[in-house]
Amino acid sequence: MNASRLSTVNIVALTIGFAFLYVPILILIVFSFNESRLVTVWAGFSTKWYAALLENRQIMDAAWITLRVAIVSATVATIIGTLAGLTLARFVRFRGRTLFTGMIYAPLVMPEVITGLALLLLFVALDWDRGYWTVTLAHATFSMAYVAVIVQSRLVGFDRSLEEAAMDLGATPLRTFFAVTLTLIAPALIAGWLLAFTLSLDDLVIASFASGPGATTLPMRIYSQVRLGVTPEINAISTILIAIVACGAVAATLVQKRSLVLRRRAEAAARADV
Repeated sequence: MNASRLSTVNIVALTIGFAFLYVPILILIVFSFNESRLVTVWAGFSTKWYAALLENRQIMDAAWITLRVAIVSATVATIIGTLAGLTLARFVRFRGRTLFTGMIYAPLVMPEVITGLALLLLFVALDWDRGYWTVTLAHATFSMAYVAVIVQSRLVGFDRSLEEAAMDLGATPLRTFFAVTLTLIAPALIAGWLLAFTLSLDDLVIASFASGPGATTLPMRIYSQVRLGVTPEINAISTILIAIVACGAVAATLVQKRSLVLRRRAEAAARADV
C-alpha cells in the first residue's frame, strides 16, 4: 500500500515537473503558427511568420553568425577536448595532473557569468577587438570540457590490445592513433561535437560578454527583442532553434548508444576468438 502511494506521488510530481518545464515550450511552438500578430490571441493556423523571418535581416544575420560560431567552435572544442580526454585516460600519472584535471573540469561547474567576465577581461588585456572570433574562442573554451569528459569516458574501457596488434603489424604509433584509436572512438567524437554545437547554439551569457559590434548571436538578438515585446517572428525563430537543439541532443544520444552497442559487440567477438 505504501509503495503504491509512493509510486502515485512520484508520478504526480513528475507530471507537474515536466508540465512546468515543457508546457510553456509547447505553447510557444503552437503560437508560432498563429495567424494573429497578437501572440496571446489565437486567430487560426498560419505559417506566414516563418516566411516573414526571411525578410527580417537582423534575425537572419544573427542566425548566420550563430551557425558559423557553433560549427567552428564545436570543431575546435572537439580537437582540443579529444587531446585532453586522451591525456586524462592514457597518462595516469604525471606532474601537475591534479591541476590539469581541475582546469579541464572547471568550465563544467563554473557559473557562466564568471566565465564570461574572465574571458572579457582576457580579451581586454590582450587588446583584442571583440567580435566573431572572440565569441568563437569563448564557446570553444567552455564546450571543450564536455568533449573531454565524453572522450575520457570512452577511452576508459578501450581495448588497447587492438592498438598493440596494429603496431605489431608494422603500423607507427601515429598511424595507429588515426587508423585504429580515432576510428573506434569516432561515435564519442561525434557525440562530443554535437553537444558542443548545441551548447554554442543556445548560449547567451558568455556570448554577451565576448561579442562586439557586428557579432550579435541569435540568442542575443532574441533576448534584446523580447525586452521590447514578444512578436510572432520571435516565436517562429525560437521554435526553429528548439528543433535544432532537440535534434542535436537526440543525435548525440543515439550516437552514444550506438557506440555502446558496437563496443559490446567488439568485446563479445574478442571473447569468442579467445
